[in-house]
Amino acid sequence: MTDQLAYLKKGLAELIPEEELRQRLASGKKLRVKAGFDPTAPDLHLGHTVLLRKMKHFQDLGHQVIFLIGDMTGLIGDPTGRNATRPPLSRAQLAENAETYKTQVFKILDPALTEVRYNAEWLAPMTFEEVVRLCSKYTVSQLLERADFHKRYEGEVPISVHEFLYPLSQAYDSVVLDCDVEMGGTDQKFNLLMGRDIMRDYGKLPQIIATVPILEGLDGVEKMSKSKGNYVGVTEPAADMFRKLMNMADSLVWRYYELLTDCSLAEIGEMRAASDPMRYKKELAARIVTDFHGVAEARLVEGAWGGWPAFETLDKFEAPDARLNRVLVAAKFCGSVTEADKLIKANSVALQTHPAQGEIAVTGPSQKLDPGHYTVRVGKRYKGVAV
Repeated sequence: MTDQLAYLKKGLAELIPEEELRQRLASGKKLRVKAGFDPTAPDLHLGHTVLLRKMKHFQDLGHQVIFLIGDMTGLIGDPTGRNATRPPLSRAQLAENAETYKTQVFKILDPALTEVRYNAEWLAPMTFEEVVRLCSKYTVSQLLERADFHKRYEGEVPISVHEFLYPLSQAYDSVVLDCDVEMGGTDQKFNLLMGRDIMRDYGKLPQIIATVPILEGLDGVEKMSKSKGNYVGVTEPAADMFRKLMNMADSLVWRYYELLTDCSLAEIGEMRAASDPMRYKKELAARIVTDFHGVAEARLVEGAWGGWPAFETLDKFEAPDARLNRVLVAAKFCGSVTEADKLIKANSVALQTHPAQGEIAVTGPSQKLDPGHYTVRVGKRYKGVAV
């Protein structure tokens, strides 16, 4: 029991309440573990897989995992973290995105052991009376305790009534599905706790809450997001995934090992003590590529990595300004600093020192390079630069 609990707790931010999970595990009951995903975009990135991996850990221990596609809540749009009302998507857009989700999540979850549900199945047929009864379970003052609603209310930013329905609908999903555990990001804590309250009101045993951290993007600063350009998409080509991960900040390596692999904390500690971050960054990149493209493809891209041409064979340029974006312009990779910034933010740039041939993490457009010679790679193009 202790080993099971430790396995499930690895990489979690909070478990509320832990003792209830211990009791249900001890009972031998096959737990029903739910996580919901609104198909508001056509693809997933590694940030989403933090949650999927924890679902897999429950699955590994024989519990029933429910992958819930929020095709009805997606019409509302999750207000979490929003400072304005999100424009709703059409049913057609949501349906199309949902199909791509199913393909992507089964790269981690076992399809034979996963229950896929759509919340339109029970939310769409609800009568107006049933919606009113659901709304009666919570007060406006309770909803305004939620940080993002409270901030918008204090700032006199409009809140549409339908946004209040989002956490109530999510909670009702747990009632219908008889959830033992609901999982979500730390930003979903309010919604998840509401599920406990609503389940009690409907005479159900309240669900246990398991939250996972929000994964930092490749820049190591903001959360991983496609709009911020600091992401790794799960459908990206293997070579692109490997390159992006090799170019991420070294400070993220152990965080990614904890949240994106099945390595135990003890194993991660041993690797960290070895003081060889470049080696383990490469192993991490190979592990992640293997998850989505298989062992053969991972070995291929790993073997190709580092195959930099000899410095002496390169076209060489001098860069009087040591900032990376200016270096790209001086080396004629692009025609402007603005274009250089886009390449760097898209993780399309890699650096290697000469003659030491050591990889350098790319941290941002204004990154300053020490005086010396470098091989710069943008995509498949290589050039030598003296700073």
